[in-house]
Amino acid sequence: AVVAKRSEFLTAYQDAAYAARYRALVEKARSAEAALGSTRLGAAVANYYFKLLAVKDEYEVARLYAETDFLDRVKEAFEGDFELHFHLAPLLFAKPDPVTGRIRKREFGAWTMTAFKWLAKARRLRGTRWDIFARLPERRAERQLIADYEADLAAALATLSPATLDAAVALASLPEKIRGFGHVKAKSIAATAPQRAILRRAIGVSS
Repeated sequence: AVVAKRSEFLTAYQDAAYAARYRALVEKARSAEAALGSTRLGAAVANYYFKLLAVKDEYEVARLYAETDFLDRVKEAFEGDFELHFHLAPLLFAKPDPVTGRIRKREFGAWTMTAFKWLAKARRLRGTRWDIFARLPERRAERQLIADYEADLAAALATLSPATLDAAVALASLPEKIRGFGHVKAKSIAATAPQRAILRRAIGVSS
């Protein structure tokens, strides 16, 4: 049920092929650990592979505003005429504070909803050469996390045994510790690198 619900989300987030990619890796993990009488690895992949695939990037923020019941909920909450203002920190235009490293939010007017509608429709470009956000450091880091996760799972499944199961589950659960946005997320990614190296050695990967 969890996998089905998240597949539905990923289809709306990107497309059916993206959701199928998610289901395929979950099923590989579940099949590989079945002989060991375990369901822990499949559950970890279902949770944390999804987390990596469903990052709240520019396209997703636009979709959540433009293709959900957001406007209906606003209209129910307020009577009469109202004007929308959005406080955003778009990475494509924003610069981090030189002291704190944090990106400051700016106020945008009601026209932003129109921009959201176009951007939401453009989400099929995510990850392609036409993706205008693809070269942003944070987006590159997120794609690398997905690639690393898939490589780690392939290695873990190739050597899976009762002796390596705990390490494989821990490795599959490592994205739990990657949180936040911007400089906060970058720090958490760096902080997990030593533990990833230890767990990779534990499943038999030498480098």
